[in-house]
Amino acid sequence: MVSPAPRLVLDGARVVVGDGTVLERATVVVEGDRITSVGDGVPGGIRDDDRIVPLDGRTVMPGMVNCHFHATYHNLGATPAPFGLEEPVAMQSVRAVVNLEKLVRAGFTGAVSAGAPFAIDASMKAAIERRLIVGPRLVPCSRDISSTGHAGDRSFPNHWDVGALGAIRRSDGADEFRRSVRLEIKEGAEMIKVFVTGGHGTVGPREQTEVTRDELGAAIEAAHLRGARVRGHIANKDALLMAIDLGIDIVDHGDGLDAECIDRLLATDTPLVPSMLFPARFLDSMGDVSLGFTDGLRHDLEAMAAVLPEANRAGVRLVLGDDFGAVNLPHGPYADELAYYVDDVGIPALDVLTWATRNGAEVLGRGDDLGTVTVGKLADLLVVDGDPVADIGVLRDADALLAVLLGGRPVTDRLDRLTTAVDASGAAGV
Repeated sequence: MVSPAPRLVLDGARVVVGDGTVLERATVVVEGDRITSVGDGVPGGIRDDDRIVPLDGRTVMPGMVNCHFHATYHNLGATPAPFGLEEPVAMQSVRAVVNLEKLVRAGFTGAVSAGAPFAIDASMKAAIERRLIVGPRLVPCSRDISSTGHAGDRSFPNHWDVGALGAIRRSDGADEFRRSVRLEIKEGAEMIKVFVTGGHGTVGPREQTEVTRDELGAAIEAAHLRGARVRGHIANKDALLMAIDLGIDIVDHGDGLDAECIDRLLATDTPLVPSMLFPARFLDSMGDVSLGFTDGLRHDLEAMAAVLPEANRAGVRLVLGDDFGAVNLPHGPYADELAYYVDDVGIPALDVLTWATRNGAEVLGRGDDLGTVTVGKLADLLVVDGDPVADIGVLRDADALLAVLLGGRPVTDRLDRLTTAVDASGAAGV
């Protein structure tokens, strides 16, 4: 007879379930790669080989998901260069390896990419799945697809034409958009990035719509026919409404959001990645100046901060993710984004945690398997020395992340400091 696998018993935990609820003094049991029990005690009692960790009110929560991630970005915007050709491909790949490991060690067990050149994302996904590198569950994204002369295409003048694609793919007309989408899918993209407008960190104004309705519709149709999704860099209301009408899968940024946009997002259940931290950091460091935000950056940021709580209360599917790796927003402190929405925008911490967990898992495409601390789901879990509902800032403290589990396997494991000897009678309260 085959002996059952050893179990991890997390006893006496505060459980942030991920769906807006919290359990107090609960026991979470992990067996293999799955959660097998959440509640009082351990079904069938303690076994001799169980690893029992008394948490004494510390927090267990789902692994978080970053839904707008650029693994290759490094101080983007600091050095003039063709976008995506700032460094050799090998160096960009190495940076991606480093940044993906930083992300998962920060408690983000999933990531939905928002763009990368040279099919680097697809290689990163394969390397993670083969356990060649440490990283989160990853949805790889394409180059940025948009029209000739769009904001990204203006990262270098014509006389710098190097004859090679960096991080952009110029396309004009519906047929070229279809072909560009198909080529990116051929290279391994499961998410297609389209620059629908300028603004929000680009050299083009946010009022400028970069693609026609036919072009965007063709891109979305081509992606959906091949089983891929489309996300759009969108920073004005008219383009946002157009993209929703055409069936876009994810709206990035969403500057210009208002009550009408909220209603349309709700009607279509389209996820929104507001990514406000980058413009806020830019404003703090550079002042109220351009970089695609126009001279009204402060006004635009304040307008988004005013409307976002309304979108949250209405039930818009909001998720995390920002342009980490851009100038003034280095990779690493990813939990700063959660703190920003709680402390600066005024969103309740429990809601932001739901964005990061259940909502993120749904955008990852794994809502049935991930995102909540629920029996039967994969054990992508964080054990936190503190209460992120009371103090969201605890997630910024690397020492407070006692464990990061990915499918039950430890990425980070400091639980031994809490473990005590327990006999089979369950003397530690389990």
